[in-house]
Amino acid sequence: MNTSIIPDLILHNGRITTLDPKKSEATNLAIKDGRIVGVDNAEEYQRGPDTKVIDLQGRRVIPGLNDSHMHIIRGGLSYNLELRWDGVPSLADGLRMLKEQAQRTPPGQWVRVIGGWSEFQFAERRMPTLDEINAVSPETPVFVLHLYCRGMLNRAALRACGYTKDTPNPPAGEIQRDGSGNPTGLLIARPNAGILYATVGKQPKLPPEQQTNSSRHFMRELNRLGLTSLVDAGGGSQIYPDDYAIIEELHKRGEMTVRMAYNIFTQKPKQEKEDFLRCMKLTGPGKGDDYYRCNGAGEMLVYSAADFEDFLEPRPDLPSNLEKDLKGVVSLLAAKKWPFRIHATYDESISRMLNVFEEVNREIPFKGTNWFFDHCETISDRSLERVKALGGGIAIQDRMAFQGEYFLDRYGSKAAERTPPVRRMLDLGIPVGAGTDATRVASYNPWLSLYWLVTGKTVGGTALYSEANRLNREEALMLYTKGSSWFSGESGKKGAIVIGQLADVTALTEDYMSVAEEKIKGIESVLTIVGGKIVYAAQEFQNLDPAPLPVLPDWSPIKVYGGYGAPLDIRKAARAGVPMPQHQHNAECHHHGCAHAAHQLLAGIEDARNRYAEFWGLGCDCFAF
Repeated sequence: MNTSIIPDLILHNGRITTLDPKKSEATNLAIKDGRIVGVDNAEEYQRGPDTKVIDLQGRRVIPGLNDSHMHIIRGGLSYNLELRWDGVPSLADGLRMLKEQAQRTPPGQWVRVIGGWSEFQFAERRMPTLDEINAVSPETPVFVLHLYCRGMLNRAALRACGYTKDTPNPPAGEIQRDGSGNPTGLLIARPNAGILYATVGKQPKLPPEQQTNSSRHFMRELNRLGLTSLVDAGGGSQIYPDDYAIIEELHKRGEMTVRMAYNIFTQKPKQEKEDFLRCMKLTGPGKGDDYYRCNGAGEMLVYSAADFEDFLEPRPDLPSNLEKDLKGVVSLLAAKKWPFRIHATYDESISRMLNVFEEVNREIPFKGTNWFFDHCETISDRSLERVKALGGGIAIQDRMAFQGEYFLDRYGSKAAERTPPVRRMLDLGIPVGAGTDATRVASYNPWLSLYWLVTGKTVGGTALYSEANRLNREEALMLYTKGSSWFSGESGKKGAIVIGQLADVTALTEDYMSVAEEKIKGIESVLTIVGGKIVYAAQEFQNLDPAPLPVLPDWSPIKVYGGYGAPLDIRKAARAGVPMPQHQHNAECHHHGCAHAAHQLLAGIEDARNRYAEFWGLGCDCFAF
């Protein structure tokens, strides 16, 4: 009996994937002071009066997931305002949700669907039309953002934005017009997404106390999906330190349930170096603690190197001043030992960036300073070798799961086979971390990304990769845990269930290691633990769940629909005052049988936890909302 350590928490009777090469599987673990103190030897520890013991009941347990590229700080400020189409399998259902939310949204506010979905996930496999959006919301402004490709405004939103016949196209976008020159409501990201950023910026924001509530709900949503850590990649219009005030306040209060390492995005065109010098006076790499800390610069370092990705459009040709601008900033970062990351989609851009990095490295060696590329969908073998020689890493995301069909149409299946070439990266020994790039160009659901890595398929089911560029389940999980820890300079501190590491673990609804491939994308957590503290619990562990948070504002879409998959939980909707229409007999009932409506109701209640289960999109309006 080990009497020198009395654990705070013991988890036993589980199937624990440790990702420890010395002991890959365990049945129990012990936690003390936020760290793992025992693996597969919990019976050796003395239990004190305050030791909590949890029977995992055979659940699969994995290290907490870690997204190496997400935009949670920006996304959290507006999470409560957004109607999510992520994971909704039918456009008809999405339009129903939009119509109902428009009726609940007060004057002066908008209904907004801000990315994270693809038309190929829908049974209809198409985009909504402007006529459909105007029909479901004739008076309340609506903005539907489709990745960073297009935005759709209804007529009320066009009026609210002030887009008229006389409004010129901005330099960074196109306002589609009809034959008379009037805006139709379609905004096109051409040559980049500036017009989409600008339109988001025109929409009302939450007051600070509601932004705080929104950020907490977003963290809880990530906990529900098994996420315990992430690296925030900054973002357009995300100003430091102003837009970090809410998350810093939550950190001070001890109310963070996801660990964050944040990067600082460049702030103003042509003033990038001056902006980084200003930020260097306010913070620095490593400043903070294990819950919230500065990670360095990026993902954009200079505007001239903005390698915008939209596979509906041709590859952008970056300006000739890229090298000069980038060298000035990277030289500053290297001299100050600031880690940095840079957004890069195409090899044509990557090779130019590498020329700059190699030149700076000869003058100011990068050794000891982590740097890495983000995305790298079309990086070449030669560029990979150069990244390896410079000691860099690559953070990959499942953007191809949302844009893969577009890439196939433009570049063909041969080019799509290695977008990105993950297997080659790993063979070369390059550090690789997995993630999503959520919330706009992809969903924040990590299981979609793991599904993409394992199956090589898009969210619409299109196969992109041969077996040669797919990973097995343990390899994919490694990238989402141990792999991602490198990108925040925390290798060996988290990412595996081993003695001494941070006690971040999650128990799953399904056994990730053995469940059918198609079910991977439906996995959630039933128990998420961060630093030895339970931050989310469901099903048989429901009694361990922290006290529920109120949802602010009262009309928030997530109060009814929740997050990923937007399940319309019947009981939740009733509590929120959403009217439930009575079932009416019609011709469809003759085909399906009236029992279909009852089946739908029971299935919706029973299976609400599986956020894109059969409750939605069965093609029958017997039980429509």
